[in-house]
Amino acid sequence: MKPAFSVIFLTTLIGAAQGLFLLLVGSQALGLAHTEFLILGGVVCLVLAALGLFASFFHLGHPERAWRAATMWRTSWLSREVIALPVFMGSVLCWTASLAMGWPGAAVWALLGALACVVLFLCTAMIYASLKFLQEWASAYTLVNYVLLGCASGATLAAALAALRQAELAPPYVLIAITLTVAGAVSRSLSLRRNARLRPRSTLQTAIGIRHPHIVQIATGFLGGSFNTREFFHGQPQAVMVLARNGFLVLAFALPLLLLALSISYPMLLPVAFVVQYLGLLLERWFFFAQSSHPQNLYYQRSA
Repeated sequence: MKPAFSVIFLTTLIGAAQGLFLLLVGSQALGLAHTEFLILGGVVCLVLAALGLFASFFHLGHPERAWRAATMWRTSWLSREVIALPVFMGSVLCWTASLAMGWPGAAVWALLGALACVVLFLCTAMIYASLKFLQEWASAYTLVNYVLLGCASGATLAAALAALRQAELAPPYVLIAITLTVAGAVSRSLSLRRNARLRPRSTLQTAIGIRHPHIVQIATGFLGGSFNTREFFHGQPQAVMVLARNGFLVLAFALPLLLLALSISYPMLLPVAFVVQYLGLLLERWFFFAQSSHPQNLYYQRSA
């Protein structure tokens, strides 16, 4: 598939916001975090989610019709995501405002926000995992990876914020970030191993209804490019795919783990760890979309 950068930014930004918020709510429930730190974290969550929502509009052919995306909530995971994201943002906003103004009900908004956060993780991942004809996506690893990678980046960001505003929380947050990053690395590596073993369920024979064992395609059926040849294949050589795969394994997992470990002695490395990990997750999400092979590419093999 051809990666859409609007969706790449959407999923990585809201994933970091979700991971950060869950950690903040957990810290509040345990009575570990100061109110000022929670407010700062809430504002950062809102900024990340708002940037992700803004990025999503670039994926729409007619942004003025965006509201229609929520009308198919009974059957569409995309529609459910469109509903869950504003609920999550609204809950975070009310939670942050309650803390800042000293209003009652902060615990209720925290619970509602956490539930919306979990639902949002589920909806975002199932948009892709529910597509059975894209074998690389149709796996439980898709949901697990979206949750673990979002929570890992959120925990790294929480550690960086703690180093600035509440230093005593930085070490436990670093430990959580390391644990989640390791778990994400294992899960993502297993998904890569699974996807490398996949074989197409369809063939040219089954696609066109001819049983002859030797079918040779000499043209794609178009004199020039088309929507099919542009939107369902990334257009990059295999060398780029290998570089992207190795690159995100280093940037999203290996290097952040090293920086997180060193941050115990050098806390100033925590913002660097988050930036590096986020860049790695951008590359990971690009690879996630590019690696999926649409069945139609069996036909348009001259392009794909």
